[in-house]
Amino acid sequence: MVADSALAEARAAVRLADLQPGRAVPAAAEAVRRALRERDPHAAALGEQAWGHALLQCSEVGEAVRHLRRSVRHGERAGQRALAGESRMKLAFALVQRGSSRAALREIDVAVRELDGIASGKVLAQRAVIRYHVGRLDEAAVDFQAAVRELRRGDDRLGLQRALMNRGILHAERYEFDAAVRDLAEADVLARELGRDLVVGIIAENLGFVESQRGDVPAALACLDRAEEIIGAHGGQLAPVLQDRAELLLSVGLVTEARRTAERAVRVFAAENRRLKVPEMRLQLAQIALLDEDWATAAAQARTALRTFTTQGRAQWAALARSAELRARLGAGERVRVSGAVVEAMVSTVDANGRPLAAVQAHLDAARLAEARGRTAVAAEHLAVAARARRGAGPATLRARGWYAEAVRRRRENPRGALTAARTGLRILDEHHAALGAGDLRAYSASHRADLAGLGLRVALEEGRVRGVFEWAERGRASRLLHRSARPPDDPELAALLPRLRATAGALEEARAAGAPTGRLLHRQVELERRIRDRSRLLPAAGGDTAAGPVPVDDLAGALGERALLEFVEVDGTVLALSLVEGRLRLHTLGPVAEVAGLLDRIPFALRKLAARVADRSRMPVEQFLHGAGARLDAVVLGPLAELGDRPLVVVPTGILHNVPWAVLPSCAGRPVAVSPSATLWHAAATRPPGPARGVAVAGGPGLPGAREEALAVAEIHRGTALVDEAATVEAVLAALTTAGTVHLAAHGRLAVDNPLFSALRLHDGPLLVHDVRRLPRVPETVLLAACDVGRSVVCPGNELLGLSATFIERGTAQLVASVVPVPDLATTSLMTEVHRRLAAGEAPAAALASAQQKVAADGPGALAASAGFVCIGAGSR
Repeated sequence: MVADSALAEARAAVRLADLQPGRAVPAAAEAVRRALRERDPHAAALGEQAWGHALLQCSEVGEAVRHLRRSVRHGERAGQRALAGESRMKLAFALVQRGSSRAALREIDVAVRELDGIASGKVLAQRAVIRYHVGRLDEAAVDFQAAVRELRRGDDRLGLQRALMNRGILHAERYEFDAAVRDLAEADVLARELGRDLVVGIIAENLGFVESQRGDVPAALACLDRAEEIIGAHGGQLAPVLQDRAELLLSVGLVTEARRTAERAVRVFAAENRRLKVPEMRLQLAQIALLDEDWATAAAQARTALRTFTTQGRAQWAALARSAELRARLGAGERVRVSGAVVEAMVSTVDANGRPLAAVQAHLDAARLAEARGRTAVAAEHLAVAARARRGAGPATLRARGWYAEAVRRRRENPRGALTAARTGLRILDEHHAALGAGDLRAYSASHRADLAGLGLRVALEEGRVRGVFEWAERGRASRLLHRSARPPDDPELAALLPRLRATAGALEEARAAGAPTGRLLHRQVELERRIRDRSRLLPAAGGDTAAGPVPVDDLAGALGERALLEFVEVDGTVLALSLVEGRLRLHTLGPVAEVAGLLDRIPFALRKLAARVADRSRMPVEQFLHGAGARLDAVVLGPLAELGDRPLVVVPTGILHNVPWAVLPSCAGRPVAVSPSATLWHAAATRPPGPARGVAVAGGPGLPGAREEALAVAEIHRGTALVDEAATVEAVLAALTTAGTVHLAAHGRLAVDNPLFSALRLHDGPLLVHDVRRLPRVPETVLLAACDVGRSVVCPGNELLGLSATFIERGTAQLVASVVPVPDLATTSLMTEVHRRLAAGEAPAAALASAQQKVAADGPGALAASAGFVCIGAGSR
């Protein structure tokens, strides 16, 4: 049906532009052509407005500006003041999206004057949006308040829906969460009543942002998933969803994922010519690099963002970028030469920006600079301002940051008070992190604890209180594992995805073996892993045991008995060691982290070469090279601790020491060594009352030379049967893990470094994943994994661990024997059978492993390579 006039055709294009912008563009173009033929400036103005608005919806910002300027000119020529003013409003928004902030503010101010008394509510709402985007939040709030009042009075439901949606975001930025949810809920009702389906998706995205700011990560992820589905289905802009998702991932320390998402958002915003958003994402990339302690990248991204913000006239955003650059330079140890006046101006501008967490960090940085220049009074003022956040109603991360500022403020005059403040900040974070359901969210979010735990450790060292050093060393590690998690709730969608992933992994293995193309299967596997990861993050926390805090030294000493505890600590580039022997706690300084790391690098290298029976470049026999590297490491990390004697050891590693094959060190040869993520966790496992006696289960996976024979030999020792060949399915092994007290699994293992929750053991019908272990109703007390690398864990900030072995410990396994380095497949059978003979005779796992390693290593280099990489993680004595 053809419209009866150019004006009717233009009005139809206007209606279409908001609902289906892709279809609106050709309709608006035809309306404009007809209006020009009929010399109707009113219709031309309306058609150009629809054209420009639709282009803006389709992210063609430059073209949108051109058509909206034409609309303004046609409207003025036709004497249509209201129409010209409305086009000017849309033009102002397009200009701000392009990054032309000054021009946008000029246009919107003219529009406010033109529409005064005609559409004042609508134009005030638009000016509020533009002021929000350029960082003038207080002015935006005033405009929104007046706009909502006028729109309600005029019963403009569409204008009210838009204003409420945008004001909800402003409330969230200012941590006024209840007000934000109220505005967005009302906007959602209006959008549904008006049939604006795309807008319903945008409101879901905004709710995700609110929940992210509030700190409810599962709720935020659910909102963003819903938003991405709705917006994508309607051809809307997905870049803002990426921006919010990157910020959410950053808030819980998922640095790698946040960086990838932010980089993708930069590309999309740039492709859409949304120049306003590109520097915002550059700033976010700088903040991601700061969390990753990548100081050079952080400084470079912040400088790039700063230049653009300055060009765009966005003073508040420029101050945020300048603050990020300053923090990067301080982190890199540079001597920052910035005048006090410049710093004060920066902090004042960030304060006015209305972003509390950024303001707290700016005051902390200013205090650090003032302290370095001897201006202690100025530093104290900044710390006092930052510390106010601890008492507010903001999210946990903001309040914890406020308590960190308070701890720094108290440190000089009241060290004990500083420690109290740091403990309070940690308690806030721990309560928040315990509410996160997914293991990776809980592990990576512990990065926020680093400054608080580090400050407490430094105060204890300055005071010379060895027990205080022990307390803060414990507070700074494995906090997630101390909250023993319960089985997550059943989820039908997750339960359906896991078998599909197993089937895909099995098909991928078959394709590789046959030399067939694998691209399609790899893509399917990656997509299934992404869906499983995202779904698991939506599940609520399932509860579990709650740790009361670090174990008291005297209680720990009582549980150790004849054993010695050795706990390593990293502080400011130096490795320290705490030893607890016969109730006496001592502190030793061992040496630079870099020296220890250099020695550590040699050992897995030598074990790999030894397994392959080759020599290194110096032609030194590999076995001699391995023994030399082990002896040098031994001299650094154990040599100064004469009090250890030849006692069995409980070792609590830190950072680089988590994956040490301790049997390689001469003083550990034949010595029982139990490795635990924390002393508190070891104490809990070692003193937990044993459960009812349960049997032994054994399984051997496919494609691993010697696994079948090993499983049968181990089963024979315990007079049982083994799950091998087609019987070694994931379901059968999970059933064994649920019912047996001791389980031995010989299978191909994989530590997925980039995505630790997909670390796996290969069984007949596919991989047994970390997700499967987390869902077990109970786990064995003792687990032995004869598989490469699965004893190793990904070490996150805060000495949090992720991987298969860490998940067994998290779920309640008392001790786990596994290798932290690759091992020769065929050579593990003699070690494992010897370990099981000793277990069957009543020896404790750590002692059985140590004796078996010493006996097997005497059989030659291959046996040494196969045995040396195994460690006993956990109690080791049950």
